[in-house]
Amino acid sequence: MAKLVFVLSQSLDGYVDHQKLGPPGPLVSRHFIEHVRGLTGLVYGRRTYEIMRYWDEDQPNWDAEDHDFAALWRSQPKWVVSRSLKSVGPNAILVDDDIEAAIQRLKAEHSGEIDVAGPDLARSLTDLGLIDEYRLYLRPVVLGHGKPFFTGPRPPLRLVASDVIGEDVIRLIYAPA
Repeated sequence: MAKLVFVLSQSLDGYVDHQKLGPPGPLVSRHFIEHVRGLTGLVYGRRTYEIMRYWDEDQPNWDAEDHDFAALWRSQPKWVVSRSLKSVGPNAILVDDDIEAAIQRLKAEHSGEIDVAGPDLARSLTDLGLIDEYRLYLRPVVLGHGKPFFTGPRPPLRLVASDVIGEDVIRLIYAPA
């Protein structure tokens, strides 16, 4: 059975905004490349998927690590939860009805880790009791506003691990209590 893990970077004050947080440093980039390499797949909400589609097409300003990440991201199976999208890109499957049954089926049919990205989607899956682990990557930025990492009441959690990633990111790993 696969483990469903909610993974996102956030500001010190709890907000998720990749444009304002900016790109991670080289050591954190390498960490995420290795992380994605080990995944079984990715589950995205619509908005996060649309942001991540950036990796579908090579960009002229990319460095070697960007190309590595893009190749890995493209190769990973993706499930996109959306009622408004009519289609999704390569190596992606649209999940547009009975989210609970679809995610339970994913967990039952696969092994390893499946990442969940998108605060609204994560809240829905948390409410359904389907998230097995939360990984918060705290970046040394204060945004003051935006989309919170937890879009609803924080579920009861217990800290299971913490570590420093790169030069300035702290990863906190929580399991449901």
